[in-house]
Amino acid sequence: MRGGRRVAIVGVGYSDAGRRTGLSERHHAAQAARAALADAGLESADIDGLTTWGGNPIDFAHMLGFSPLRWHLDVGISPAFISPAIHAAHAVASGQADTVVAMRVILQQPSRANLWAGGTGMAFDAQFQHPFGDLMPAQWAGLLTNRYLHESDATEEDFANFAVTQRGYAARNPEALMREPMTVEDYLAAPYISKPLRLLDCDYPCDSGAAVIFTTEERARDLRQKPVFVEATGLSANHDMTFELLPDMVRTSPVHCLQQLWSNTDLSAADLDCAQLYDGFSVITLQWLEALGVCEPGQAGPFVSSGGTSLTGALPTNTDGGACNVGRRHGANFCIEATRQLRGGQSGERQVADAEVAIWANAVGPFSGAMLLTGS
Repeated sequence: MRGGRRVAIVGVGYSDAGRRTGLSERHHAAQAARAALADAGLESADIDGLTTWGGNPIDFAHMLGFSPLRWHLDVGISPAFISPAIHAAHAVASGQADTVVAMRVILQQPSRANLWAGGTGMAFDAQFQHPFGDLMPAQWAGLLTNRYLHESDATEEDFANFAVTQRGYAARNPEALMREPMTVEDYLAAPYISKPLRLLDCDYPCDSGAAVIFTTEERARDLRQKPVFVEATGLSANHDMTFELLPDMVRTSPVHCLQQLWSNTDLSAADLDCAQLYDGFSVITLQWLEALGVCEPGQAGPFVSSGGTSLTGALPTNTDGGACNVGRRHGANFCIEATRQLRGGQSGERQVADAEVAIWANAVGPFSGAMLLTGS
C-alpha cells in the first residue's frame, strides 16, 4: 500500500467448520485465532490489535490473552471479510498497531422466510418487499442473474461449467465441505432457488471462524512463514443497500472498487497469477471477472466455459473451490487461499505454478472490496 509502513500477512487459520457444529462464536474465534498464531509462530502477547465482523473484539481479545490492545474495531455490516482485513492492514500501515488479527466468525443462519412466517416485524423497505415474497438474498441474486443472462452472452450451461470447475478445485482441497464429483448434468438437474439461480449457484451455509494476522514487513521477515505483502486495496459503496433497485444490475460496485485499487499500484490485471473472487452466488464471480477486464463485458460465461478459470487457464480462479464448496466463510477463505498460493506449495494439487500476484475480493451490488497481494 502506498504511504505508511509496508504490511504483510504472516498467519492464517480456520476453526472447525460444518453444518450446525454446536460451537459458539467464542469457540470458533478461539480455534481460528490459535490456528493463525501457530501458523505465524506468534504468541498471544505479540498481538496488539484485533478487528472482527461477528462477535465482540474486546471479548475475543480478553479470552485469547491479547491484552492490552492498542487498536480494535467491530466493523458491523460491511462487504464481508474484506472490511476487517482492510482495516487491519491500514492500522498496521499507519502505526496504530504493530500486529493485528482480523477475524470473521459466522454461524449458519435461520431462514429469513421462517422469521417472516413467525410474525417478526419488518422495518424500513423490508415491509414492502416481504409481502411479495422477497424474503432472502437468493431472491435478489436471482434478479441479478436473470439480468446478467439477458445482457450477456452467458448461458445456463456456462454457469454449469463454472460450478463444475469450482467443484474440481474443491475435490483437491481437504478443507472443502463439498468435494463429491459434479457434472454439468448434475448442475442442470439441481432445483431452481430463484430462477435462473439454482441451488448449486449458492454458497454453502455453515458454522466457521477464520483469522488472518497482519504485521509490519520488518517483523514478518523473522516469522515462520514466507510473508505475503498487501500491495493495494479498494473499497466501494456506491448505492444504498437495496439490491433490487440498483440502477445497473450487471455493472455494479466492483467496477468502482477496482478503479480505486488499480489507482494505488503500478501493477495491473495483466500481472495477476490467480484470483479469489467472491461467489456467495456464482453470478458475482462472473461480474468480478468482467470488472477486472480479463474478459470483455458480457463474456465471462464463455470465458469460464473455455477453461479460463481452470488451473491451466488464463486466470485460475477460486482455487480452493469457492464458498459454494468450502462453505460460507464470508470471503475469509479467499484471503487465506490467496495467501497460501503466494507462499508457494501450500495449496497442494491446486497450486498455481510460480504465483507471485493474487487478488481477492468480496461482495457485489451496492458495496464491495478487494485486496491485491504479492509474494515479494
